[in-house]
Amino acid sequence: QLLLLGVIFVVGLVVLYYGAEGTLHGAVSIAQRLGVSRLVIGLTLVAFGTSCPELSLDISAALRGTTALAFGDLVGSNIANIGLILAVGAIICPLKVRMRLLRAEVPIAIAASLIVLGLSVDGTLSRQDGILMLAAFVLFVVYSYRAARQESAEVKEDLRDAAAEMTTKRSAVYLTAGLIGLVVGAQLMVYAAVEFATLAGVSELIIGLTIVALGTSLPELATSIVAARRGDADIVVGNVIGSNIFNLLLILAIVAVIAPLPVQSTSLRIDLPAMIAFVAILVPIMLRGMVISRWEGALLLSGYVAFLGWQIYAALAGHGFG
Repeated sequence: QLLLLGVIFVVGLVVLYYGAEGTLHGAVSIAQRLGVSRLVIGLTLVAFGTSCPELSLDISAALRGTTALAFGDLVGSNIANIGLILAVGAIICPLKVRMRLLRAEVPIAIAASLIVLGLSVDGTLSRQDGILMLAAFVLFVVYSYRAARQESAEVKEDLRDAAAEMTTKRSAVYLTAGLIGLVVGAQLMVYAAVEFATLAGVSELIIGLTIVALGTSLPELATSIVAARRGDADIVVGNVIGSNIFNLLLILAIVAVIAPLPVQSTSLRIDLPAMIAFVAILVPIMLRGMVISRWEGALLLSGYVAFLGWQIYAALAGHGFG
């Protein structure tokens, strides 16, 4: 059985990589043809696409009643987005940051994290809480739409002049096939990892916070690695920040509407504050020269490794994390 799980994991990894290549090719080409920036595409289209594994897995978990896994996955994914994915992207290639991120999207991501913490202090994310979060998500979508329309005519003209390398139909095919590859590849890898962890007797919440969270963040990681290698900072940063917002205000909200989510005291004391800390630290990092440097990426990665190590230690020590 372990050999079969290993084969499934490797197949998922290969599918994931080629899915990332297709997604990036299609998304960039569509951005050029629509006349919108890569940052907007990263914050919206790419972010939503790479969040599809969380969407499908966590809605399924809610329908099965395993809400602890869904909550742990989404909180853990947001931590991994900053501490692993953005960090690895910066280590590969220092990431230039646009001022609009500091003025709007990063504060929105911080606000979304604080909203979740505030709604969770009573120990439950209720259906009413989920509806409130969905309302906040609608406001974010409206803002994103208006921001895209307000991009200067000069920027749009420059993008159109860049002549997309593919036709609209071919771009759509690449994007669709790439997103399917991301979802399928991540699901295969998560299935193999969760089965192995279950055989090892690891708790549901820990599996969600670590293995599943890391696994469902693989599409963002694969996409960001490919984009960073090409020096496309807007896709890397936009994908991460947009994905964090989608995870909380859309996916977590939908899960709460389907089945109210009990929030464990450990999540209130450690996991949610850690999630907020990871996104909040981006403000001073980005303000320092409007770039996320390699050493700052290494710092974020070290923080993520420390968080992951603590979760693993807690699981092995049996300190009741679920």
